[in-house]
Amino acid sequence: MIDDKARKRVVVITGVTRGLGRAMAEKFIALGHTVLGCGRDRALIEELKQKFPKRHDWDMVDVTDEKQVIEWMGRLHKKTGAPDLLINNAGIINANAPLWKVPAEEFDRVIDVNIKGTANVLRAFIPNMIKKHHGVVVNFSSGWGRAAEKDVAPYVATKWAIEGLTAALALDLPPEVAVVALNPGVINTRMLQSCFGESSAHYPSPSRWADTAVPFLLKLDATDNGHALTVPD
Repeated sequence: MIDDKARKRVVVITGVTRGLGRAMAEKFIALGHTVLGCGRDRALIEELKQKFPKRHDWDMVDVTDEKQVIEWMGRLHKKTGAPDLLINNAGIINANAPLWKVPAEEFDRVIDVNIKGTANVLRAFIPNMIKKHHGVVVNFSSGWGRAAEKDVAPYVATKWAIEGLTAALALDLPPEVAVVALNPGVINTRMLQSCFGESSAHYPSPSRWADTAVPFLLKLDATDNGHALTVPD
């Protein structure tokens, strides 16, 4: 890890409209960095455009659509070049239920967003990061990517997949580029609320979490390649 607070980064974040994505975006911007984000909620994308114009960029992108992702990457690359930090944050969870009660369509959607969406973003952005000889990729995992829990088997499966995908990808990258799997910890997001209900209130808010997480992310460098990390409490 590095300790370089002065250098300003170009940060790409998927799933930027709410929860951890939104909290990270606002913290990165507060620290003077440029954020380029995507999401699927048009109203919230427009809200970000109004609140954070100038050098930042916000776009409607469905990460499960490879064509959309490639077009988005191409437009951003013309604007800023390859990112310094690419954060694969977009993800969804199934409604609490035993695996055999999760409809096939719901299972497929969790797989499509959490695994295929991540892979689409990686394929689009990593080649230019390699050409730049610089950059860190953060694939959001979960505590449930390193352990298991009942009623969320589809989500658990995707996060275990992210851990394995990240470890394998790390072996393919040149020395100047890194990828890590990140367990963000337990945060009071809509996703957590869908699992924990009212007890979610006992956990930190996304904005409070970002106060610790963003400085932690800014310290990552090529020496962290392949690591499975957790945001400190």
